[in-house]
Amino acid sequence: MDIKRLREWIGRSETEEEVLSTRIATQFAATLDLPGEWTEGAEAPPMIHWCLAQGREPTRALADDGHPPRGGFLPPVTLPRRMWAGGELSFVAPLRVGSVVERRSTVRDVVAKEGRSGPLCFVTVEHVYRCDGVEALTERQDIVYREAASTHKPGQGQKAPEGQEHRSITPSRALLFRYSAVTFNAHRIHYDIVYAREDEGYPGLVVHGPLQATLLCQYARTLSGKPPRRFAFRSHSPVFDTSDFTLNATQEGEEMQLWTAQANGPRAMVATATW
Repeated sequence: MDIKRLREWIGRSETEEEVLSTRIATQFAATLDLPGEWTEGAEAPPMIHWCLAQGREPTRALADDGHPPRGGFLPPVTLPRRMWAGGELSFVAPLRVGSVVERRSTVRDVVAKEGRSGPLCFVTVEHVYRCDGVEALTERQDIVYREAASTHKPGQGQKAPEGQEHRSITPSRALLFRYSAVTFNAHRIHYDIVYAREDEGYPGLVVHGPLQATLLCQYARTLSGKPPRRFAFRSHSPVFDTSDFTLNATQEGEEMQLWTAQANGPRAMVATATW
């Protein structure tokens, strides 16, 4: 990697906007089985912002894995695999159905590291969302690029404990496909089982990191009765559609610790919600 050249992307920004329509809100809620009516003016459910103002690259421009072409807003990192490693959200005000939502994104850092599996490149992006001109939430997004692996096994390590509260999720192919569709995510590891197995070496379809984060944030909201003001999350190991996984939550003072875990597996995604 020419890290000096890649760091030239630091400070690069883009601005996109979209109306948070009743269709988007209804489809997002249907995907996650969320109750409610999503008429104009209604408070939209947390994490719906990942459905808005997504890239609009034509299909013919997508890479073989379904990702948009490299370069442009994000730096053209040459490592072949891109993953959403984690992030942190601060909720200032709710997004509302029928409102114009603006997203301003800025590349804040590009760092090269050496991991156990080889070279890594971390790209940090800041997103600021405004709803009808008023700041609604800020987000730090951590993206990691890495070498391709010949095989990917379910997470190894100590079996995750069971939270004070827990519930089981079935990662059906319909759920994964719908979430890909509502977030306009064409990455084939989430819906193309032949590609996921034969090209990327996964044992099954990969459950989206943002989907796991969304489920954990919604779970925190359900348990507390109100959405968190801050939500930070990090992915430790993948979750596949080969078996159910659990959402877990334990209250620790003013914070709620949350995590996902596949059957008999370690913590996959960990998160902290605060109010």
